[in-house]
Amino acid sequence: MIRKQSITLPELANGVIAATVVRWLKQPGDGFSAGDALVELEIEDALVHLEASQSGTLMRVVARPRETVRVGAELAQVEAMSAPAPQSKPETTVTQQPSQNPGTPANVVPILMPQAGNTMEEGVVVSWKVTEGDQIEVGQIICEIETDKATIEYESPEAGRLARIVAHEDETVPVKQPIAFLADNDADVDAHLAAIGTTAAAVAATSAGAAADSSAKEVAVAAEARVSTGPSPVTAEGRIKASPAARKIARERGIDLALLGPGSGPGGRILSTDVEKAKVAAVVSADGKPIRRPMPKMRRAIGLNLQQSKQTVPHFYVRMTIDAGPLFAYYREQKPGTNCTLNDCVVLAVSRAMAECPGVRSQTDGDQIIEYPHANIGIAVGVDDGLVVPVVRNVDTLTLAQLAAEAKRVVENARKGKLENIGQGNFTITNLGMFGVEEFSAIINPPESGILAVSAVRETVIVDNGTMRPGRVMTMTLSADHRVVDGLLAARFLGRLKEILENPSEELT
Repeated sequence: MIRKQSITLPELANGVIAATVVRWLKQPGDGFSAGDALVELEIEDALVHLEASQSGTLMRVVARPRETVRVGAELAQVEAMSAPAPQSKPETTVTQQPSQNPGTPANVVPILMPQAGNTMEEGVVVSWKVTEGDQIEVGQIICEIETDKATIEYESPEAGRLARIVAHEDETVPVKQPIAFLADNDADVDAHLAAIGTTAAAVAATSAGAAADSSAKEVAVAAEARVSTGPSPVTAEGRIKASPAARKIARERGIDLALLGPGSGPGGRILSTDVEKAKVAAVVSADGKPIRRPMPKMRRAIGLNLQQSKQTVPHFYVRMTIDAGPLFAYYREQKPGTNCTLNDCVVLAVSRAMAECPGVRSQTDGDQIIEYPHANIGIAVGVDDGLVVPVVRNVDTLTLAQLAAEAKRVVENARKGKLENIGQGNFTITNLGMFGVEEFSAIINPPESGILAVSAVRETVIVDNGTMRPGRVMTMTLSADHRVVDGLLAARFLGRLKEILENPSEELT
């Protein structure tokens, strides 16, 4: 008998509430037998293998490599050939736990809160673009989700009838937990929810208790800087309870939500009207002592992501200085007709060089390399709380005018908190030239192949065939992932980029 079921993350050890997927040992379509290792997981102090308790076929991987999932979250979907064997808690290996009890409908498909970045732990459903009963397609935008960095449009990973929305607008949901269900009829969803209700409640209670312990110190520290009469409300995970509109207004006005205290919403949730009425005094130490504040969530996310990149990605650096005179002249010539920036010209040149270097337009995925047909370039954008990287797709197919318009659109949306094409970039460009920075190195944004740090166009004396002349130069530093890009390819890529930038009238038209 064949049954469709899910593999969920069991409790791997006492007190462990989450694990990170290292790699899948079986791929979709592969068969497996009882006892076969399916996936390698990392917990706090060990690597463990999740073993199948019965034979079957792996149909779909839900949790990708480098994703962190909580106990009870779905890892994959399988077709099982027999009833599951009893399960015991492992020491170095674990066995599978089916997410459905016998009799639970198998055609109920959960839509999960996505993990838009390695450090994302939860998201807020801002708005739904579909309603219950709608037929949705794969890739259709079904809702907007607020992450720790931006608001993103969530494209459905599955097709079918939207039977039930379980995470309503303004609700906070941990990653990899259901926000909606697809099913042919509502009765199947009711039966499914009834079957998993007890387990889900137990997992939520365990997660909330552990998170509450870790957030207690943050709440205590934040109290030192508050000017209100009480603490701002926080979730069990330590996130301040506030509506997306309140967060947007606070960002625009530079107001720290931690200073406002309880809001007027349910459970003390801070609403936009609370932020608009707030009169937050500046926190100044009269005795000159340093003031301790909690680190903003975005800064924590940036720090964790870049720390992981620096620790796990084998960076190496290649630097090159170009004669920027032709580039600067080309930019000034094209600006009236295209409304481009100097950075747009650099981005377009990078895309043309990437078109000739497949390794540079690649991503890493566990032990695999994904080579993209086009250059999807992230543009680093500074915002109030840190840095975000919206992505412009298929840059190598655009004209300068098209790129200028698209780059302006995605950058403006990013500054408003709406980040586009997250996770689809294969290369990033960061430019500090407008601040007069002469050269710098950047940290790779995983899982991309590299990042180019662009400095200022500066005046200097250029020696050309033994003759000195005044001119302009620009230094670029490539940070490359040595797993994807070796030294020869990096040098070839930068050399080709130099050639394009020093001859833009011929190469970019």
